[in-house]
Amino acid sequence: MSRLVVVSNRVTLPAKGGVAPAGGLAVALQAALEERGGIWMGWSGKSSGSREPEPLSMQEHGNITYALTDLTKTDVEEYYEGFANRVLWPICHYRLDLAEYGRKEMAGYFRVNRFFAHRLAPMLKEDDVIWVHDYHLIPLAAELRQMGVKNKIGFFLHIPWPPADVLFAMPVHEEIMRGLSHYDLVGFQTDHDLTNFAGCLVREGIGEASGDGKFTSYDRTFKGGYYPIGIETAAFAEFAKKAASNIMVRKARQSVEGRDLIIGVDRLDYSKGITQRIDAFEQFIKSNPGYQNKVTYLQITPKSRSEVPEYEAMQRTVAEQAGRVNGALGTVDWVPIRYINRSIGRPVLAGLYRLAKIGLVTPLRDGMNLVAKEYVAAQDPQDPGVLVLSRFAGAARELRGALLVNPYDIEGTANAIARGLSMSLEERQERWGRMMEHLLERDVMRWCDDFLADLA
Repeated sequence: MSRLVVVSNRVTLPAKGGVAPAGGLAVALQAALEERGGIWMGWSGKSSGSREPEPLSMQEHGNITYALTDLTKTDVEEYYEGFANRVLWPICHYRLDLAEYGRKEMAGYFRVNRFFAHRLAPMLKEDDVIWVHDYHLIPLAAELRQMGVKNKIGFFLHIPWPPADVLFAMPVHEEIMRGLSHYDLVGFQTDHDLTNFAGCLVREGIGEASGDGKFTSYDRTFKGGYYPIGIETAAFAEFAKKAASNIMVRKARQSVEGRDLIIGVDRLDYSKGITQRIDAFEQFIKSNPGYQNKVTYLQITPKSRSEVPEYEAMQRTVAEQAGRVNGALGTVDWVPIRYINRSIGRPVLAGLYRLAKIGLVTPLRDGMNLVAKEYVAAQDPQDPGVLVLSRFAGAARELRGALLVNPYDIEGTANAIARGLSMSLEERQERWGRMMEHLLERDVMRWCDDFLADLA
């Protein structure tokens, strides 16, 4: 079996004792690497300042070699904070108004991809299979090909792919499309993303789609497909069941006794629709005054990319909005919204999912959204909660038992919350059962195996 080489912007190192870290993606990739033997290369998350980064830091854990590199301060500013997160991220999430294109940042993005290629190439063996992850590293295959690397190289995009009219607003869209043509397999989260990609190729004669999953572009033929990423469903369900006895979860249960819990869990990002969600909760209470003092909405939102000004401003906006709603609707013995702006440990989070009557997952645009899948997996089969899910999340293509909403429709989302809270046990069990069956069948290991099988 060929050795596997995984390349991602950040590398998830195992915990002490070589145990895989929390999170389905890391679990799946580490299992695949352990089985085949291989390398996981990426950025350490550290800056070398103005100095050239030291040689790769190599760590051996079992069958896996972790290869980490630092980046210079300029590289971090231009490649990561600049082009990746202030151009590609907003454009892929359909937010042209937030894209800040700069030639310097674009040059830094391609320079760092070339740097990654030069550090990776000497480690490669002739029959290695290379799997590149996400929007930070789109040009990596082209850089490797230029160095003479002929290995099979696959690419998986974890975020959405936009339609042609959105992508083509980016000045370097053709270079991005050309970069993807150098892979042997380009994978997306949903059929919609794959359709958008095909449209970008065909629309201006950049390439052709043959109809059998193959594309021809820039004198290269490659495959495209969609591979919805899953979670470690069975393990997470058991984890959530045990987490119910966690001391912090027990305290949370006592603190909301007599009230239904509504939960939202998101990284702080404008794509997650958090402000619209708070508006929808406020509208729900105003339209259903009987629920006053009978529900608690818990919004957990860890800080994200606080070095980018837009995210710092958003942090203030969300906190102020939650405070305004609490001031307008709260009483002496009831705080409608509990807003937590930090990370919560996974055992506590799993227990809170299981405790919540409503899982409120309403991004404005999302590649998949694994919170939706974790919420479903965490539920008590005898008394499951209801998932209220944005139709613009990739997970909406799979979780047919959710109540689908348009997150821009504040009143519609408010009505879905009310419907979920009043739903009969029989309907809740039927909806949950359909979703859980799908998640067990299409777990994260299946995702990993399907992609690698098609790449091979």
